[in-house]
Parts: sequence; C-alpha cells; structure tokens
Amino acid sequence: MNTQRLAGLILLVGGIVLFVVGMNASDSIADRWTNFFTGHFTNETVLYMVGGGIAAAVGLSMMALGFRAPAAR
Repeated sequence: MNTQRLAGLILLVGGIVLFVVGMNASDSIADRWTNFFTGHFTNETVLYMVGGGIAAAVGLSMMALGFRAPAAR
C-alpha cells in the first residue's frame, strides 16, 4: 500500500470518527436546548459533523484515486 492510500485511509477513519462524535454531541442536553430555541445546533457540533464529512470525503477520494509511482526503467 502506497503512502497516499495510507493517508487516505487515515483521513477516512478520522473523518468518520469526527462525524460520529458530532452526531453524539447533537444528542446532548446543551444542543437540544440550543436547537429548541434557535432551530440549529451549536457551532462545535456543526464543525465536528462538517469537518468529519470533509475529511472522510477527502480520504475516500485519496484512496480511490491513489496514483502509482511511474515504473523505473
């Protein structure tokens, strides 16, 4: 496995973990109250979910488009 695919795998797993942390944070009492009064989640929760989604998407694309080094002659 080349380093680009390994970095992609690390980003994918890290992004999924961040997204799950954000989803769990959205069930907290503080987020429920904020959502009740303002109609949206706290900034931290949104950053976890958006950042995790972006990291997972970048990691997935790095894994899918992992280029091989040109063969040595």
